Amino acid sequence: MNRPLLRLMTELSSRKFISRLAGTIAKSSLSRRWIPRFAALYKIPVEEAEKRLEEYGSLNEFFTRRLKPGRRPIDDSSEAIVSPVDALITACGTIEDGMLLQIKGQDYTLDELLNGSPRTSQYRHGYFWVLYLSPTDYHRIHSPCEGDVVESEHIPGRVYPVNDFGLKHMKRVLSRNERLVTYIRHAIGEVAVVKVGALNVSSIRYVEPLPKHLERGGELAYFEFGSTVVLLTEDGTLDPRTNLQVGDKVRMGERLGTLTEKE
Repeated sequence: MNRPLLRLMTELSSRKFISRLAGTIAKSSLSRRWIPRFAALYKIPVEEAEKRLEEYGSLNEFFTRRLKPGRRPIDDSSEAIVSPVDALITACGTIEDGMLLQIKGQDYTLDELLNGSPRTSQYRHGYFWVLYLSPTDYHRIHSPCEGDVVESEHIPGRVYPVNDFGLKHMKRVLSRNERLVTYIRHAIGEVAVVKVGALNVSSIRYVEPLPKHLERGGELAYFEFGSTVVLLTEDGTLDPRTNLQVGDKVRMGERLGTLTEKE
């Protein structure tokens, strides 16, 4: 199938009602029969799950599963910024005058990603990671640092796929899809956790009740089906790990960098 036709089909299928329909099916008790097949298809490490497969009431409940205690050790350094998710790094680098450069061949502006937020000015020369969650991955989202939730924003949008095809061949998917942005104030500055919805994602949900103060690795939100997190750090507040690069896998709680005092 040629790319223009595939792009057109993706445009036509990226409607909210399709995601809602997929979500309704995945939340039904009938979907529980698909859990073993789904786990086998995507080679999900079911031994990590909090419960046995037969204890989950629906496919969605299994997909948003918690893990057994201790399965994701959190870096214990108070200066660490950790990965909020299990994911593939699809892009990372310094934000250059408000531009996130070369994310699968496309450039993004902070203004469009953060929907014109006045906080944009704090991140114009910060650092970013684009973290893609496949169906195989654990889909709960955790805080990358200890800090206070100072603002959150829901940005309505489309539900284009955020896989390799979507990022390469659809126009600036990360800033056109539905997003849920959480700003967390830590001891030195601030981070923005941008949760990006995707095709067949019925919703992005905060944990309830959402704490006003989060520990590093504390639960923040979860995806109902796969998607992407864009993590932003404020100008001059981070030394990123030099041995992480595009194409690497990271686990929730793994150190991405070290907080540094602003100059």
